[in-house]
Amino acid sequence: MRRLGDSLSFRDPDGYVFRAGKRILRYVLPHAAGDVLEFLHSSLAAGWMDDGRLVRSTLLQNPSGMELPAECSGQLPPGVVIIEHTPLALPNYPYEWSPEMLRSAGELTLELARQAAYRGFSLKDATPYNVIFDGCRPVFVDLLSFRRRDPKESVWLAYAQFMRIFVLPLLAYQYFGLRPDTILLAHRDGIEPESLWRLCPAYRLLLPPFLSSVTLPVLFARRGAKDGGAYRVRHARDEHEAAFLLDKLFQRTSRLLQRVIKSRRTSSAVQYMESGHPYAAAQLAEKERFTASVFERCLPRFVLDVGCNTGHFSVLAARTGARVVAIDRDEAAIDALWRSANQSAPGILPLVIDIGRPPGACGWENAECSAFLDRARGAFDCVLMLAVIHHLVVNERVPLAAILRLASELTTCWAVVEYIDPADSNFRQIARGRDALHRDLTRESFESTAGEWFQIVDSAGVSATRRVYLLRKKGA
Repeated sequence: MRRLGDSLSFRDPDGYVFRAGKRILRYVLPHAAGDVLEFLHSSLAAGWMDDGRLVRSTLLQNPSGMELPAECSGQLPPGVVIIEHTPLALPNYPYEWSPEMLRSAGELTLELARQAAYRGFSLKDATPYNVIFDGCRPVFVDLLSFRRRDPKESVWLAYAQFMRIFVLPLLAYQYFGLRPDTILLAHRDGIEPESLWRLCPAYRLLLPPFLSSVTLPVLFARRGAKDGGAYRVRHARDEHEAAFLLDKLFQRTSRLLQRVIKSRRTSSAVQYMESGHPYAAAQLAEKERFTASVFERCLPRFVLDVGCNTGHFSVLAARTGARVVAIDRDEAAIDALWRSANQSAPGILPLVIDIGRPPGACGWENAECSAFLDRARGAFDCVLMLAVIHHLVVNERVPLAAILRLASELTTCWAVVEYIDPADSNFRQIARGRDALHRDLTRESFESTAGEWFQIVDSAGVSATRRVYLLRKKGA
């Protein structure tokens, strides 16, 4: 195991990924090169790349030293195959997805596994870490997960992994309110059926979907642990029987995945734009007018919407052609945005991220998954912070200067920020009598603090206590 450049990929024994600047290179070790090349050159892979379900990938034929990063010079063993992937805009991880995004990634994984089996390949890994969302759309990114299948192989070897990391976290959310992002951040490989067994009342263990997905697997695992039978690879009598058994397995798993999250959760954040916001109609219209004028005037290409709620202003940005990353800590709001953006603004990438507590680097040596802020700093040419700063100041006790400094680090040029005065009714509601803590927060102090990192280009009064600012980063 060795480091190359700024990336380490070691879990797959068949190869590793190397990130060199904006380039994504996959090194396939000699023993796995045959399967990978056969899959890469198949019509199946070509079709998936054309419809966007598989990351576009190109084989580098006899690459010269000029084509490869300098760190690789002289380090490649004979027979290594090098594949270059088209990079996606912002890498994202399963613990940053909403529940319905996790299910969508599961649907993609299951469908690719099914189609691959029909075409003589097998998907050996069923982890959401093989998927990245490009806007609203999940994209499978790991070519090494596909291998040539034994025609008599009658089981999908990744089935148990698929259940642990896709289905069971979604069942835990639907029935027990345990958020998948929280589960997957703590448990990289999902949860075992035993974990849900302990949560379920006895009667539920005898009913679908728990009977097939929790109760029977637990009982079989306990019996198999004694005789080892649970771990034997089974083969059918012939390839037709194998295809029949696999087809039934994929059908059952697809039906089970469709059942989870059938009742959509709601929250105050989901209802905010319909009935929960404090703006009169004319005030909201003025806020929309000013923000839309910023997008038309500045034409940002990549926007970060912090505290996006259900994405009302993210959609405004997307209408001008911008790619948008929209973050909010409320998973139900992100679910609602993902559903709506799928239809009207597929360039929006919604993520479940609390900017007050963003996920940090994690994995082995904190090097497998980079921190959200490390991926986001300097990646956007416009950052929106609308009706969010007062929540950070009051609920998170983050100083205003620290918030505006972070905004300047996230954007390369523009920021649209809403100032809400402590006299505002919503501010007072969340302050809960702690008004004295914020007596120094005034419009004048806000503008003075913003001036440390930004030039105030324009502003508009939304109400007596609310004002929206267009800021330009100094030096941009």
